[in-house]
Amino acid sequence: MVDMLGTKANVLQSRDPISEFLQLLQDPFAAQLSSNSIYAALGSSVSITVAVALGFSLVRPLNTVVYAPKLKHADDKHAPPQLGKGFFSWIKPLWTTTEQDLVRLVGMDATIFMRFTRMCRNIFLCLAVLCCCIQIPINWYKNAAPESPWLQKVTPMNVWNQWQWATVVMSWVTTLIVCFFLWWNYRKVCELRIQYLRSEEYQQSLHARTLMLYDIPKNLTSDEGIARIIDSVAPSSSFSRTAVARDVKILPTLIEEHEKTVRKLEQVLAKYLKDPKNLPVTRPVCRPSKKDPSFSTYPKDKKLDAIDYLTQRIKLLELEIKEVRQRIDKRGSMPYGFASYSDISEAHAIAYLCRSKKPQGARVTLAPKPNDIVWENMPLSSASRATRRLWNNLWITVLTVVWVAPNAMIAIFLVNLSNLARVWPDFQKSLETNRNFWAIVQGIASPALTSLVYMVLPIIFRRLSMKAGDMTKTGRERHVVAKLYSFFVFNNLFVFSLFSALWSFGATVIKNTATDDDAWQAILDADFGTTVFVSLCGISPFWVVWLIQRQLGAAIDLSQLWKLIYGSIMRKFTNPTPRELIELTAPPPFDYASYYNYFLFYATAALCYAPIMPLVLPAAGMYFAIDVALKKYLLMYVFVTKTESGGMFWRILFNRILFGLMLSHLIVFLVVWVRGFGYKTQAYAVVPLPILIIIFKFVCSWIYDNKITYYSTRIIKHRNAEEGFGLKEQGPRNDRLASRFGHPALYKPLITPMVHAKAQNILASVYQGRLSDGRDAGLGDSMSVSGYSDTYALDSMASGKIGKLSSAVPGFEVVPESRLDFEFYKNRDEFAADHGAGELFGRASDIVRPDTPGTMATGSDNNSRPGTPVGGMGFSHNRRFFSNQSDMGNTAYVGGYMSPSQQYSSNNQAPYSPPILGPGEAPVRCRSPLYHMGDNGNDSSSNLVYNAAGMPTSTPASFDIPDDGLHRERSFDSTRSRGALGGFSIPNPRAPGVLGASRYGYGNVPQTDDDMMQTPPNAIQSPHFQPNQGQNDPMQYDYFRGNRRQGPPPGAPGRGANGNVSGNSVWGGN
Repeated sequence: MVDMLGTKANVLQSRDPISEFLQLLQDPFAAQLSSNSIYAALGSSVSITVAVALGFSLVRPLNTVVYAPKLKHADDKHAPPQLGKGFFSWIKPLWTTTEQDLVRLVGMDATIFMRFTRMCRNIFLCLAVLCCCIQIPINWYKNAAPESPWLQKVTPMNVWNQWQWATVVMSWVTTLIVCFFLWWNYRKVCELRIQYLRSEEYQQSLHARTLMLYDIPKNLTSDEGIARIIDSVAPSSSFSRTAVARDVKILPTLIEEHEKTVRKLEQVLAKYLKDPKNLPVTRPVCRPSKKDPSFSTYPKDKKLDAIDYLTQRIKLLELEIKEVRQRIDKRGSMPYGFASYSDISEAHAIAYLCRSKKPQGARVTLAPKPNDIVWENMPLSSASRATRRLWNNLWITVLTVVWVAPNAMIAIFLVNLSNLARVWPDFQKSLETNRNFWAIVQGIASPALTSLVYMVLPIIFRRLSMKAGDMTKTGRERHVVAKLYSFFVFNNLFVFSLFSALWSFGATVIKNTATDDDAWQAILDADFGTTVFVSLCGISPFWVVWLIQRQLGAAIDLSQLWKLIYGSIMRKFTNPTPRELIELTAPPPFDYASYYNYFLFYATAALCYAPIMPLVLPAAGMYFAIDVALKKYLLMYVFVTKTESGGMFWRILFNRILFGLMLSHLIVFLVVWVRGFGYKTQAYAVVPLPILIIIFKFVCSWIYDNKITYYSTRIIKHRNAEEGFGLKEQGPRNDRLASRFGHPALYKPLITPMVHAKAQNILASVYQGRLSDGRDAGLGDSMSVSGYSDTYALDSMASGKIGKLSSAVPGFEVVPESRLDFEFYKNRDEFAADHGAGELFGRASDIVRPDTPGTMATGSDNNSRPGTPVGGMGFSHNRRFFSNQSDMGNTAYVGGYMSPSQQYSSNNQAPYSPPILGPGEAPVRCRSPLYHMGDNGNDSSSNLVYNAAGMPTSTPASFDIPDDGLHRERSFDSTRSRGALGGFSIPNPRAPGVLGASRYGYGNVPQTDDDMMQTPPNAIQSPHFQPNQGQNDPMQYDYFRGNRRQGPPPGAPGRGANGNVSGNSVWGGN
């Protein structure tokens, strides 16, 4: 083939560049076919893969930060098996770790990924054995052209008539095998999903029992409106806690700008303070931000002192964020909200009822995890989303079609630069003069450019999907998979395979019509089917080589080459900030969209070319067999799932495999149409296959989809919704059910600039004395860069020196060299958000957070940043946190609720001080007082569901009074908090797990009689006892249930013979 191309080039030397270019376009990918051989590809691919695996085995024990970061950072539950220092000690854990272990160690998404990879391996290995044993011998021995090359003998190009029945039979066998594996794995995925829905982690999560409503009509955008929407579908449903979203306006933009500014300041300081003993002569400068409201006041084209400007910019941003957060309740409501239930089955059953309905015009679905929501797209109307999807699909279609030309140009010119010289005479001279240089360019340019495109494409499609209105990140990733798959199949399969055939067919038709022949007759004479078939047979060896070379990509993934190179460059040739160094040591997130797209494309290419070139099946089977082991190691020890979807990728994978199978039916139809009997009986025998595939798809969907999605499709009444799941009564785990989903901008902690400890002493002088102590020491502006601290304004104490103040400059976080590791920051929101949201570290992502304004029963002290957790960052545990020690100021609380400091003290002089957390415990986010400002809390249009409070109660926890009467066992049980009330603790009236249920049920109305809530005898004796504390408002009324007397709800204590409640049964219950 090389000699033939060379002869063709000599003949065309006298032609003009346009003729040369047209001739090259007739077969743009010929160079890729002529420059490879299967033997060379197999030898190089296998040898390089083995060499990389051996190198990895040698380096792995020496660099666990890159090759096993999860061993260091994961908690005991999620930590993978320990690895020895031996050369091949990493292989045994891969062999012994079962699928059930994977669910626990890496999560459902990674487990489904591994199951899909194993399914592809099994499919192609089985098909490879059958096709190589049946189809290849028939094609070889029944070949009508014995002198043809051996690769052509493997194809059915020269096999005619009745022997094409082998192709038809193998197509049916292939379809049955693929469908069997798909059905088997669909059933296993369903079992895994049922296991996941019944797991303790899911049962105790907030999102599992929460519904998300969007496209809510304007007249129903209130807590009451959400309740009415659900009642219109399920009027007999139990109480729900409802919350409509509030308009956060520019708050997300401000927080994003704040984070960018902080990171910019860190970069400036890292570069300026690289050598604290030898500071640069000139201070760093920068241009003012165009987003700065004062931008027009700065001199044009004049740079400012970067440190001073960025510091002032951070201060103004934080003050603006504080101001916006304080008046957030005065904003209007948004057309989406959430409703939480005590029973998971009830929430899922209502979502099932609403799956094909739009009650009151609203959409009702199961709520995703809070960190999975794309909040900026939630307010979009259905019409806006439809318009955005239309434009998004249009742009992707344009990008897909436009890429055909660059793809062909790369194949023509970059793969073989001599083709460029044929149409560019000046380049011909340079090519002859510097052959070695251009040979290197030719070897690097094409794969580098192609790899760059494939790296950028997922980013582009992800951005487009966000603009399209996707409401969840996992949903966006599924759409990215679908669009990437479409792009690859069109450009790299259809265009690559059919380009030369279509060009030759068009040229033939044009040539025939030029001789005054009839156009239709010219089309018939060109024989499009035969042209395409011959073209596919000619290009089929490329796909064998291409699939064999995919092993190199798997080896590069195992070597983590990019991470090693990037980390080395960052540390040695740049000035990384402490934050960047910490992020370098974090486990990287796994890009499911890209890997799923690659695997689906490999499978589709193998299925399509299997009827023509059976050797693609063993090539694909070998790739998946190797990658099963390598990806299993990477998922167990290196990568984390950024946003867990619970295994919801399966259906999109199932559908794409079926699509690839249907494409293979088209290829079989083409083969037997061109080379079969004249009566086309063999072609008609293939026609039922696509129809059976469609029926199979709908049958699987009908049997399994509802089981995969919903925990229950009908409401099952339980005496105690939480019974059987091992929940501690009224513990902090149940407190998370009392929270709401809310926009992160309402509570997201603002990051603090990080500075390396080596620059600590020089930092104050860098700020020219502004941060040093003076007469304003201790005031707000001296406590942080912004003057608005994320924690209470207390003086920092020196670590390990009792009673000694820290010498760190206020407003900065000084990071010593020994703590430049993700291990020390993995429980902080700003770092954990991009690395598994804390689930890897033993903390679920949907922890208790302030919800949308106006429905929480807890509060936070007035010196706390709005929405900032009292105990530190959201994923933290084992931390100390302090209560407010100032007066309540002007903080307003809705009737029936109070500040934690008021609740546990009299005269506001003995504030509540939570105990130090023990191992495994975690602080609960407290309610921001900003959510309670105003007369009506959330300003709903009606008070039918007025600040929806807790669900019906069950027996409160017993008191645990110590023997000495002064202290008790340390605990963070929210029902028994140590305060300033002498020797006993005030019980939390919320019931265990019923969405923070309390005496105040639906509509803030008592669900139990007042005489059922007795006061403990020790509390009456306390000098701090307030007899009217916690009593109900007698003016409130339950509109739904009526003012009727009822017996005790499930779980509540029974009455004695005299109709009263026994004090022992109330206060001594479990």
